[in-house]
Amino acid sequence: MSISRKECITQTAKNWAIAGAMILVYLIFALLSANFRTGENAVLILRQVATIAVMGCGMSFVIIGGNFDLSVGSLLSLCCCMCIDLHDKIGPIPAILVTFLVGIASGMVCGFLVGYLRLNSMIVTLGMMNVLQALTLMYTGGSSVMLKDQNVWFGQIGKGSLGPIPYVTIIMVIVIAAYAILLNKTVFGHHVLAVGSNDQACRYSGINDKRVIFNTFILSGLSTAIGAILLCSRGGAAQTTIGQSYEFDVITGVILGGASLNGGSGNIVKTFIGVAIIGILKNGFVILGLPYYLQWLAQCIIILLAVWMAIRAARKKALS
Repeated sequence: MSISRKECITQTAKNWAIAGAMILVYLIFALLSANFRTGENAVLILRQVATIAVMGCGMSFVIIGGNFDLSVGSLLSLCCCMCIDLHDKIGPIPAILVTFLVGIASGMVCGFLVGYLRLNSMIVTLGMMNVLQALTLMYTGGSSVMLKDQNVWFGQIGKGSLGPIPYVTIIMVIVIAAYAILLNKTVFGHHVLAVGSNDQACRYSGINDKRVIFNTFILSGLSTAIGAILLCSRGGAAQTTIGQSYEFDVITGVILGGASLNGGSGNIVKTFIGVAIIGILKNGFVILGLPYYLQWLAQCIIILLAVWMAIRAARKKALS
């Protein structure tokens, strides 16, 4: 075996170490609990991570582009409540379309403020988070909403399966594939990577970085709307706080998947793996009967380790 081939294999192993970490975490819980390693539980994990994984696809574009979107949790609440409420008023298809429009509109507002007005993304989306939560409370009057008939076909999106494979998993895979192709195989995806790496250089080279950033937030809003449909169709109901803390889960998954906090690098498939690790940990903790607060502690430790490893890798690359 030549030296170059060894280096290539070593580099590939480093790049996909996150996949090995996911397998290791799964095996640890499988050894600790017989209930965890059942096929039914594996399907349950796939159902549970679908919404976060879909939202993570859009968040990946925002973070790779050099920004953050803290408003996705509140947007998820608004989209879920509107979709469930409008389902019985105007029908499922129009309700789904309105949900898409709400997600896109939220992304356009954030994208305009961050991309065209050059405002700080964390401040903008933090403010938007409060605005969207207020809109959710205003829309519902502070009450939860529920489908009148829990057996309608809309509910099968979240609860139904094609054989052993849940519909939400199929939708999740389609979204992941579409966003991965958009990032890796299109001019827009290359522009997102370039803007995240050096937006000033992009402006000099003729890339419209304002439009690129604007579009990344639209993708985040759209993916959140899709995630909302998967989430609310599964439960057939929505509370005003249903999306609370989802932004933390989504950002944790994206960063754990290797996306750079400074922008310019990231991978959609790795984002799914990062989200899957979070889902496995949460599911495993519940099955083992560990306290809920340990989930937050574990997530905090994981995200700190991921950030530390990313900074360490960046420093090594800069010194080499």
